[in-house]
Amino acid sequence: MSIFDQLTQDMKEAMKAGQKERLSTIRLLRNEIKNASIDQKKELEKEDEIQVLSKAAKKRKESIDAYHEAGRNDLAEKEEKELEIIQSYLPHPLSHDELEKLIDDAINETNAQTVKDLGKVMPVVMKQVQGRADGKEINRIVREKLGV
Repeated sequence: MSIFDQLTQDMKEAMKAGQKERLSTIRLLRNEIKNASIDQKKELEKEDEIQVLSKAAKKRKESIDAYHEAGRNDLAEKEEKELEIIQSYLPHPLSHDELEKLIDDAINETNAQTVKDLGKVMPVVMKQVQGRADGKEINRIVREKLGV
């Protein structure tokens, strides 16, 4: 079952249960997937759907940080609830050890030696993690390992 189909099913359940916040978030996610499908002029694969949801999650994380800095904890709380719903549709995140192993394998595979080789390593790692880890965190770890 595609993520879009799962969202449609969950949307119906949220309507019946009267879960307004969940319903509005699911509708938003369905629209984002539908828009991405229209933009790409094709039916999205599961990996593409994960990318759309990952972008939505990233936006929420950035908004949460901005709202906390501005002292708007009420808005940050709303974004945190939306983020929690979005993350329920994403694959489980990789542990730090799993992520480091993937990065080590990518460094060995690309024969990366210095930080200048970051552009070789990042695409290999990002293709493997597919929404299961934050790009900033991956970049930081790769820089640590190559900067030595």
